Parts: sequence; C-alpha cells; structure tokens
Amino acid sequence: MNQKTKMPFDTLIGLVGLFLIWEGLYFFINHPVIPEPIETIRLFVHLFPSLIPHIFSSLYRILMAILISFLIGVPLGIWIGASKWADRLLSPLVYLIYPIPKVAFLPVFMLLYGLGDASKISLVVWIIVFQLILSVRDGISQIDRSYYQVMRMMHASKWQTFIYLLCPAIIPQIISGLRVCIGIAIASLFFAENYATKYGLGYYIMNAWSVIDYSEMFCGILALCLLGFLLFKLIDILERLLVPWKKDQ
Repeated sequence: MNQKTKMPFDTLIGLVGLFLIWEGLYFFINHPVIPEPIETIRLFVHLFPSLIPHIFSSLYRILMAILISFLIGVPLGIWIGASKWADRLLSPLVYLIYPIPKVAFLPVFMLLYGLGDASKISLVVWIIVFQLILSVRDGISQIDRSYYQVMRMMHASKWQTFIYLLCPAIIPQIISGLRVCIGIAIASLFFAENYATKYGLGYYIMNAWSVIDYSEMFCGILALCLLGFLLFKLIDILERLLVPWKKDQ
C-alpha cells in the first residue's frame, strides 16, 4: 500500500472508530445528551450551510492567532536558542509565564481590545506563543556544536549558517509545535467564543446547549472536529513539503 492510498485508508479507520465509540456511548449511556449518531450526521449535513459562517469565523481567529504567534515566537526562539545571554535572560521569564492558566486573562484583553475578534485572537496568541518559542529554542539547542565548527571551516556567513544549519534544525520543531498549538488554540478559542460574539463554533455549541438542543450541539462539535482535522492535515502537507528528509527516513 503506497503513501497516497494509505492516508485515506487511515482516515477512514479513524472515522469508523469514532463512529463506533459514539454509537457505543449512545447505546450504553442512553441519555438525550448523547444523540443518535446517524440522525445527528443527517442533521449536520442539513445544517451545514448555516454552520459555514461559524466555521469561517473560528478558522479566521485560529489562523490569525497562529500567524501572529509564528511571527513573534520563531524569531524569539531563534534568539534565545542562539544567544547564551538571551537564554539566561528570557528562558526563566518564559518558564514563569508558561504554566499560568492564561484563559483567566480574557477579561483583560476584552478591556484592552474590545469585544471583537482582537481580544479573542490576542488571548489565543498569549496562550500558544510560548509553545512556539520553546519548540524553536529546543530545536537550536539540540544542534551538535561540531556542525557550527564545520560551517566556520567552510567560511559560511551568518546568513548561510541560518539557511543551511539552523533552518533544517528548527523546521521540524516548528511543525511539531504547530500541531500542539492547533489543539490548544481550538480549546482556548472555544472558551473565548462564549463571550460577546454571535459567530464562532464555541458560541454555536454553547447556544445549542443553552436551549437544550443536544443534536444541534453535537453538530457544532462535529464541525469543530472537522475544522481541527483539516488544520492537522494542512500541517501534514507542510511537513511533507518542508521536511522531505523526514519522509525519506
């Protein structure tokens, strides 16, 4: 089985497994909060046009947060990893801030940036940017020092060292960090979208829950699963394009 046929087959196995788990929970728990899978999927297909604005609102917020986190986190991670002075100065600060439950800062961002997308995106950035900083820093710190000596012996410039040594080392770490960031971003955005918004999957799910429409609530959960799945597949495509040597291994 080649790689192209293996991926859809693996996806099919995952979908079947998810469906069987859902069916088992519906059968054994026997409570309205877990609706019947087939009927819910039919309802999802029927409601999909009305879900599109919510999906795109959540997708926009996630992608903007990841882009901003990338622009901030990658340069900082490179600086911390490449400079002992920066590592001594900033790593302890990152260690102190990183474990803090940052969702508690949502009221602060809402007061600073208003009730629109800016406060929600800022919250997600505040949560995931440290993951990217640490991923990039660790990627640089794992480079064997002998490689730097080889680059100096070849009279490589700083730019050439960055392109041919640092980038191949940090790109796999960035990809791994982005995978973690997607899960964290979706979870934190779900929380943020419960406040001062009328669009977003978090709002849609909690609104359905508030009116005790569990089937529609699960339709929102399915849309959230679909959004996360597509983002993870996008990361897989980026990995195959940017880290071809990993595929060869």
